[in-house]
Parts: sequence; structure tokens; C-alpha cells
Amino acid sequence: MQNIIIDKPYRFIPPVHSRLWPRLIKPFLPWYLDRRYGITHVNYLGLEHLDASIAAGHGILLTPNHCRDADPPLMGLLGCRINHFVFLMASWHVFMQSPLMRFIANRGGGFSIYREGMDRAAIDTAIDILESAERPLVIFPEGAISHTNDRLNALQEGTALIARSAAKRRAKRNPPGKVVVHPVGLRYRFMGNLQQSLGPVLDAIEHRLSWQPQRNLPLVDRVAKIGRALLCLKEVEYLGEVQPGPIDLRITRLIDHLLAPLEAEWLAGRREDTVIGRVKRLRIAILPDLVKGDITEAERQRRWRQLADIYLAQQLSNYPPDYIAQDPTPDRLLETVEHFEEDLTDTYTVHRPLHATISIAPAIEVAPDRAEGLMQQIEEGIKQMLRQSRSPS
Repeated sequence: MQNIIIDKPYRFIPPVHSRLWPRLIKPFLPWYLDRRYGITHVNYLGLEHLDASIAAGHGILLTPNHCRDADPPLMGLLGCRINHFVFLMASWHVFMQSPLMRFIANRGGGFSIYREGMDRAAIDTAIDILESAERPLVIFPEGAISHTNDRLNALQEGTALIARSAAKRRAKRNPPGKVVVHPVGLRYRFMGNLQQSLGPVLDAIEHRLSWQPQRNLPLVDRVAKIGRALLCLKEVEYLGEVQPGPIDLRITRLIDHLLAPLEAEWLAGRREDTVIGRVKRLRIAILPDLVKGDITEAERQRRWRQLADIYLAQQLSNYPPDYIAQDPTPDRLLETVEHFEEDLTDTYTVHRPLHATISIAPAIEVAPDRAEGLMQQIEEGIKQMLRQSRSPS
């Protein structure tokens, strides 16, 4: 399980408003994206839409899809490209990985949000940023990494709440102002030799399974076979035996086996429709006593096991059953293998070169007096930008 749950008291990390630090970080970002994520080229589409909103003085909210760890620094690079740096809301665990990560993320405009509870400071900060129109604000409305560039997780309604609250405030200014949302599509394309790049990773996974390397199989069949094996192993671990039925029902059955007993214990039953929503509710219920530290060691270990099961459920939900069967593109195969490796080892091999495309949709004006429809518009805007950027750039 990756270190995304921090059992320490939360302290809000506010953004640094200095313009000096982003200028100092700007030359470092392309090197960092290449070294850390293998991104060697970035293409921009729709910059004119963002330029128009900046020129009009609007409060600007950017809402990208969230499919890779590289998404936040890539959005920082967008700010450098338009010479108008951004603020970015990021999960608190990002700032807790290392002192260097915290320093760079914070000085580059990042501020924390506590996803395991209500974070009034983060919400108020986001609203203030949009009201003042000091810089564009970046929020990832999925709330978690999807690992799939062609599929969105359900978007979180908190994004609309922040946008509408800021729009109400700007409407009362003298002269009145506007808040607009630009949906953003982040697309990554692998430009190398997929067989050569993925071969050693698949060899290593198969070795962990005590298999002979399956190099005789076509790449898509090899990846699918590993996926089936990993699902079978988890079914045996949690359900006692391999389950019958199609893959999608088996994944759903395993997720419910992991989450339903915990929901019965902690929440008196299921309260959310989506896996991400269910996971968030459970973490909010389980974590506070871990942070306080006033439980026995046995109870502490029990709760960490529960959090590990919750994490597994979330990871399982990020494997669309037909993702490579439906359309086995090189990029989908790469994402799937990276996801396998990360779930097995908590890290993944950097495959380069990756080319990234940032596609910015036209502005959606946020109505201060109407709540319905905004999240649907944002979702459709992101999907449209992803469709637009799917052809090679």
C-alpha cells in the first residue's frame, strides 16, 4: 500500500504567494518531468481560451483529469507556458513524502487538502483564490488518480461548491466579476518501443508469480493473462477460491467483499454509490483514532489492515475490465502494466519517451445563483478534450 494515509495530526499547508519561487522553479520543471516521469515533450491545445479568460480578469478554475502522478507538475508547466503561474490543491500526503517534495510543491503554488475529513481552510483558500483572480486555480475533480487516460472516475461535487461560492463573492464586488471553469484534458502517449520497454517488467512480474516468462504470447495476451492471474490470487486470498463469472462481476464482488463488512462496522451500512466515495467515507471513520493514538497496539494493527483492504478496493476499481480487450492501444497496455507493477511493488518503472498534451476547453461561466449542471458540463468538457487529443500530435 502506497503511503497515502498519514497517521499524524493534520496541519493545513497554505500556498506561497511569492512570484519569485515559481520563476526559480520554472527552468527545473522540464528536467524534472523528464527525469522523474519520462516526459520529453509537451504539446498545448486551446491556450487561446485560457488567454482570453486571463485578459478578461476572470477568476479561473482549471479542472484536469487525473490519470498519472505527473499531472500536478505538468499543470505547473502550463502556468510557466502562459507566464501566469497557478495555485494547485493537492492531497496532504503529497507534502508528507519528503522535505524536498514539500518545499518544491508548496513554493510552486501547491496547498494541501485533507481528504480524510472536512478541510475548511483548504476550501476557504480555494474560494479566496478564485474570488481575487490572483492566479488560475487547479483542482483535480476526480479526487484520486485513475491510472486510465481514457476513463474518468466520478467527479467530486466539492469542485462545484468551491466554484459557485467564489462566483457569488465575485458577483458582489464593485465592479462585479466572474468565475469561469476551463475543463482540461491531459493526454500521455508513449513514443518508444513498447515490446522492449515492457518486456523486462513483465518478466519480473511473471517471476513473482513463479511462472516461466510468457514471451511466446502476443503482448496484449501476455498482459491480459497476468491480469487474470493477479485477480485469481486476490480471490483466493479473500474469498477462498477463484470465482466464476465475467471479470467485471468478479471485480465488483471482490470490492464489495472488502468494503461491505467495514461499512457495516463503521457506517451502519453503505452510504455512497461510487467506490471512491465509499473509500473516502470509511477512511474518515477509521482514521481519527489512529491519529490521536489512544487505541491499543492490537487495534492499531487491525485498523491498518482495514485501511490496506480499503486501498485494495480502490485499486481494483481502477481496472476497467474491457480496457485493453476493447481497444489495446500501446498507451492502454503501458498504463495497465504500470498499474500491475505499482500494485505489486508500490513503485513503477519509468518508460520513456512520453509525450504529453494539455488540451484546454472553452470557458464555462459559473452562475452564482444556479447549482445544477456544472459538474456535468465539466465532465463533458474533460471528455471532449481527451477525445480531441487522442489522435497523434
